[in-house]
Amino acid sequence: MKPYMLITDTETFAFSAENPTGARGGGIPGENVKLRPNIRIAPGETAVLADLDGPGMIQHIWFTGYVGHSFILRIYWDGQEYPSVEAPVSAFFGNAYDENYKDEKGQYPTFSTPVMMIAPGKGYNSYFEMPFRKHCRITVENRGKEDQWLYYMITGCRMPLPENTGYFHASYRQAHPIEKGRTYTVIDGIRGQGQFVGVTLAAGMNGTNTCWVEGEARMFLDGEDAPSMHYTGTEDYFCGSYGFGNDILIRHYQTYKGLYSGLFAIMGDNDAWYEGQQRFLLYRFHLKDPIHFREGFRMTLDNLGWTGSRYDDYTSVAYWYQTLPGSPLAPLPSEDELVMK
Repeated sequence: MKPYMLITDTETFAFSAENPTGARGGGIPGENVKLRPNIRIAPGETAVLADLDGPGMIQHIWFTGYVGHSFILRIYWDGQEYPSVEAPVSAFFGNAYDENYKDEKGQYPTFSTPVMMIAPGKGYNSYFEMPFRKHCRITVENRGKEDQWLYYMITGCRMPLPENTGYFHASYRQAHPIEKGRTYTVIDGIRGQGQFVGVTLAAGMNGTNTCWVEGEARMFLDGEDAPSMHYTGTEDYFCGSYGFGNDILIRHYQTYKGLYSGLFAIMGDNDAWYEGQQRFLLYRFHLKDPIHFREGFRMTLDNLGWTGSRYDDYTSVAYWYQTLPGSPLAPLPSEDELVMK
């Protein structure tokens, strides 16, 4: 039986600009009028989007309006002082190049998976189920220099949870550019038991494109010195092959949008073989093959290429579930360092 077929003692809640407390019957009365569709967040201000007791689960988050890197999304579980989710809004939803509004075909970048979707234009959606036992608080901070407006809808339900339910986590990382001869760290510092469930990656070529996809992905479980999960190359980890078509076949990168992985958008000249100053947006969600760890998890990604200097930018968000308490997430870069062009 599917959950939507079962009649259970479950209570739906929803937070929005029209009902900021999420109370039953808490929306604004009226018909056929725009009432309070969004909120203004001033520079330096942190807006509380949802604050509620559990047990329960966040089931869907929808954002639009300003959804750039100056807005920082944070989610706190069960009264922890530090967040379990912290990332620029654009990067959290898989579109770190938020100042680029057109791909190589002149379209707004979009993709759709069971846990995340970007719809035209700037419709950001998360379907990650995010359980909590005692308390949930969701905030957005404006680290920019101007007032910005946010439209949002956060829905979920209050319900009992199994004892072995994990807590959703997400952490942002970047290297602009990646240091020559160094691997890129997708995530480290995870302490606890859980499952790694995916990553979104933005990769920018700022010099001669010398086959950036040759970077091997490695996953280290429970403090290993050598990885248990060792992928052949970057395009292989994202379930593609041969430079996403740019190697020996069609001589240009080809986008694809799978249920669990994809190279969903390219910005830049896609006709210049290995020479275009391109921007790539990718995702891989381990929903059918979660990576289980008992004590900790770490993932790295090489940035190799065959010849020439490397000036590539990497930006990513890692997603996982684990027991609490977790470890504090890595600090975010400064506002100026977050700019992605």
